[in-house]
Amino acid sequence: MSMELDPDEVFGDEEDDPETEFFKEREATKELLVYLVDASPKMFSTTCPSDDEKTATHFQVAINSIAQSLKSQIINRSYDEVSICFFNTREKKNLQDLSGIYVFNVPEREDLDRPTARLIKEFDLIEERFAKDIGSKYGIVPGSRENSLYNALWVAQALLRKGSAKTADKRILLFTNEDDPFGNLKGVVKVDMMRTTLQRAKDAQDLGIAIELLPLSQPDDEFNVSLFYADLLGLEGDDLAQFKALVGERFEDLKDQLRKRIFKKRRVRRLRLVIFNGLSIELNTYALIRPTNPGRITWLDSMTNLPLKIERSFICADTAAIIQEPPKRFQSYKNENIMFSVAELSEVKRVSTGHLRLLGFKPLTCLKDYHNLKPATFVFPSDEEVIGGTCLFVALHRSMVRLKRFAVAFYGSSSHPQLVALVAQEEIMTSSGQVEPPGMHLIYLPYSDDIRPIEELHTDPNSVPHATDDQIKKASALVKRIDLKDFSVCQFANPALQRHYAVLQALALDEDEMPEIKDETLPDEEGMARPGIVKALEEFKLSVYGENYEEEDSNIEGKVEPTRKRKANAMKEYGNYDWADLADNGKLKDLTVVELKYYLGAHNLPVTGKKEVLISRILTHMDSLGASSYGWHPCIEIFAQCP
Repeated sequence: MSMELDPDEVFGDEEDDPETEFFKEREATKELLVYLVDASPKMFSTTCPSDDEKTATHFQVAINSIAQSLKSQIINRSYDEVSICFFNTREKKNLQDLSGIYVFNVPEREDLDRPTARLIKEFDLIEERFAKDIGSKYGIVPGSRENSLYNALWVAQALLRKGSAKTADKRILLFTNEDDPFGNLKGVVKVDMMRTTLQRAKDAQDLGIAIELLPLSQPDDEFNVSLFYADLLGLEGDDLAQFKALVGERFEDLKDQLRKRIFKKRRVRRLRLVIFNGLSIELNTYALIRPTNPGRITWLDSMTNLPLKIERSFICADTAAIIQEPPKRFQSYKNENIMFSVAELSEVKRVSTGHLRLLGFKPLTCLKDYHNLKPATFVFPSDEEVIGGTCLFVALHRSMVRLKRFAVAFYGSSSHPQLVALVAQEEIMTSSGQVEPPGMHLIYLPYSDDIRPIEELHTDPNSVPHATDDQIKKASALVKRIDLKDFSVCQFANPALQRHYAVLQALALDEDEMPEIKDETLPDEEGMARPGIVKALEEFKLSVYGENYEEEDSNIEGKVEPTRKRKANAMKEYGNYDWADLADNGKLKDLTVVELKYYLGAHNLPVTGKKEVLISRILTHMDSLGASSYGWHPCIEIFAQCP
């Protein structure tokens, strides 16, 4: 029996299905982010090279990076919420009315809210208005108890009170070029202000708020994180050494570093693997690599431009009043009507609770590549709700690795039930030097496959062509020449998607010009023309096709047929040459390939091949007509064709 499957349904991502638990929990994985930017005079006085080879201040570098990040967020993670907060400012604007803190925002938007087109447009102009509307000053000076950094952390923490740490990731990204904010203070005042600031940071971290530092420094003035921020971030040992090593790299490519911070690996959702009744393991799932698709269409209200929400109400047919309790539904059974409520019908239709239920184990040889219909999901244990789950997961993981088995489980919602495979992965080292922890990959299995070993095809080895040792050697040399070092699919952007996003950006921000899109998928013609690659390619072709491969290709019937336009041009040009004299005196080799093709095109001869092949083809044709023996004339060809 054949089963017709919808490709969009089979190959679609769980996150894009509005009926699945993945889609329902996507809101729970959103991020609440506060950009905390130092606006002290030092940020404006320190300059550094920028992308356009001009000097820019550290403040401009931070602002440009945040602006680019906002444009990416509004498209890729539009349900995240952000806030922009400056500290060490002349003016103040915050709910706590603390001095030196200015929360940047636009009308009709909360201080912590989703990024909007108006916010991005206003923020792009912040450099021009900053000195007049906000201003800059040092917030920590001798003789004053004002602590702008303490106030900034307090305001950021207050902004991130929205939502729960269990349902949203909360972060503070701190931009500054001052590695010792309390360096101007001395004695007890300095110790006391450092202690209170560190305590404020610890309080925020205890509430589930992560604080990350993006230091701004210069090659001749490296940011010394050990002076203060190592204690604020809790860095010590190997973590501190690694952070110091990356300080210069972070500043050189701040936009890329910020993009990595924004689009960090997030937990997709929580799952519970049910071993049997009463015993289960809590798992966190992570999406490793996914193809990027254009965002879904969101219907907006034409007046407020806010997303529309669908609500359903039950209305009485007699009175038109709204019925608070959903009506009963009737089902016929043995000529009798049985009344069900909406909740009861939903429970009847529920195939699964959305968790994983272990069914058994099978050998890894039963799992084939074509069983994987969609990108796998990485699962890792968690002890947040189920204590001891990690120990059970480790025991299960070790047994599966030792016995070379994979687990088969049932997973899915009422609209999308299916079988999945859990494949154990040991700790591995990636090509970039990063260590991937041991865990399991959740693989979605096909609907109509019973996952059993398939018989191998037996083929007569003598009937299969084999490459010679020389051909293998030449092919290996060619591959080594064109191999991309540390290649990753993440290095190349999809040009179609980039153009799609550029159009959206231009429309949303009322930009007059489209941003320039660079197609990174085009071949590197300059690189492929390097002598080493050309030589390796020619040697490979020579080893496979032989010395006369170009001449053989040119003899294929219909291989190259000169067009009428090309032939007309050749007929016009070849009469300007004394071909018999050139052939008798051996001067054909002095002509260019284009000039030789005039002769070939005029006589409907193939025009492919190297220069030597073209000359040989001309001489052969002239000998057949006797042209080189007594002089060439265009009428000779006509006479030769007469009976």
